[in-house]
Amino acid sequence: MQNQPTFISFPPLKDWSLSAAVAGILASTMGYAGPLVILFQVAESANLSSEVLTSWIWGMSIASGLLCGWFSLRYRMPLLFAWNAPGSALLVTLVPGMPWSDVIGAYIMSGGILLLLGVTGAFERLVNRLPLALAAALLAGILVNFSLDLFSKMTQAPLLGLVMFAGYILLRHLLPRYAIMLTVAIGVGVLALNYDLSFQQVDWQISTPHWYMPSFSLTALFSISIPLMLVAVSGQFITGIAILRQDKYSPPSNQIVAGSGLMSILFAPTACHGVNLSAITAAICTGPDANPDPKKRYFGPAVAMLWYIMFGLFSAALVSVIQAFPAAFIAMVAGIALLGALEGSLSTALSQPTDREAALCTFLITASDLSLLGLSSAFWGLVIGGTIIVVQRYLKK
Repeated sequence: MQNQPTFISFPPLKDWSLSAAVAGILASTMGYAGPLVILFQVAESANLSSEVLTSWIWGMSIASGLLCGWFSLRYRMPLLFAWNAPGSALLVTLVPGMPWSDVIGAYIMSGGILLLLGVTGAFERLVNRLPLALAAALLAGILVNFSLDLFSKMTQAPLLGLVMFAGYILLRHLLPRYAIMLTVAIGVGVLALNYDLSFQQVDWQISTPHWYMPSFSLTALFSISIPLMLVAVSGQFITGIAILRQDKYSPPSNQIVAGSGLMSILFAPTACHGVNLSAITAAICTGPDANPDPKKRYFGPAVAMLWYIMFGLFSAALVSVIQAFPAAFIAMVAGIALLGALEGSLSTALSQPTDREAALCTFLITASDLSLLGLSSAFWGLVIGGTIIVVQRYLKK
């Protein structure tokens, strides 16, 4: 389905749809129910303050909301956006030890690369040339430690961990779309019954962002910017566009990538590490469950815009609520929220026999936290894996 761009306008009453609105609210909320806690692990590893977390969530939420509103209302398609969840997992090991201004600069450079890919039309060429096995192995190497933490933290709260894990496995088969959200609810229920939770310190005031000055370095470019961009392309944009095409839409790929890059640049000084087309949760808005009429499904992301902005305005309350939970619970939620992405990445990484060896090396190096010459394991994983592929293809000639 090819929708021509239109002027931004309020959806006419005939396009209003309760089911689409519920789908948009649910899809945007799911990001806060699981992947958001990864930011708290980044903050813990890098000793970032609540002020930084509040600004970070404000920037991600407002940027995602603006993109949802602009693209869904302009193209009349269910184009849902979110922050780079796999990218936030990457930051847990990369942000500590790096100057904060360099981190902000790395976010800007990553957004700049996406902007160039979209404006020049190089996105499609990159997708065609990038070995998907290598990109998937990179993502799997980033995510695997979170899943390992899920089980290592069970020693601190075995009942909580076992109930949440068993609930997730069961829900993956019964209600796969809502498995993460319901698993978090189960975990909160166990905590309420067995732990003393206090929410008296929740800050309900309207949040405001803080602006952090960037600085730029080659180390930040190679260690953070390029891996962050590749994870967004392979784990978010490609999957999200494939889901839209599967539901008979023809999304404007280059415009989506360029718009995401521009918004990432603009909001990077608030500590936002990047926004992109949503992947798995987008399926909630694109299918017939959202609305039988494909032309009315865009109403879901349009409503999600308002939901995102609300979460952004109350980001300080979100931070204080999540910080009231035990650290073990936060780690378990992060591990469970990323299990599906890890499963998909490993499956893709090892699916091509010709690239399997290179993908395996990329996965192991990325997961190892190797650091040479001040550059991260993600960078070396890509370099060594890419070199293996080049050598193998040369020898076959």
